[in-house]
Amino acid sequence: MDSPRSEDAAPPAAALRAWFAEEVHPHDASLKTYLRGQFPSVRDVEDVVQESYLRIWRARAAHPVRSARAFLFQVARHLALDTVRRDRVTPFVAVRDFEGLTVLASGPDAAEQASVSERFHLLADAIESLPRRCREVVILRKLQSIPQRDVAARLGISEKTVEVQLARGIARCEDYLRKRGVRGWYGE
Repeated sequence: MDSPRSEDAAPPAAALRAWFAEEVHPHDASLKTYLRGQFPSVRDVEDVVQESYLRIWRARAAHPVRSARAFLFQVARHLALDTVRRDRVTPFVAVRDFEGLTVLASGPDAAEQASVSERFHLLADAIESLPRRCREVVILRKLQSIPQRDVAARLGISEKTVEVQLARGIARCEDYLRKRGVRGWYGE
């Protein structure tokens, strides 16, 4: 003979499903309305509702629940508050255009960046090693893109001297870089 079921005993699965369908799920629309009204910053109300259902289901499986509606709203409120607090600490930025996102960096990788940086420093060293006048001409013509005529006027030399100094400077820089394993101005 079966003994009567105690109020504190876990209900059978069928009884738990029936309780949920009758006592909890009918409050779905009003719960979502409440959450959207009270917690407008919560991005996904559906997630909060689903987690609330899960928690109230587990609670009812463990012990009786006096007021399913009150308990459901209390659980949902606490979950929404937790979500708001978490979002304040780690804010979420909504993305509308996933096509425009670059998942992987399209620029050079770390090794490539290091190589470019090394070549840049070698080029700077090459220019620094030039004689003063030659260095001035290379910097003005190649790095600052100042026209030959203006360089000549600024330095008080002829345009032909600018041309010769530039050719010597470039040749010396190329030689400096070649001796250090760099081919051409850009390491090609």
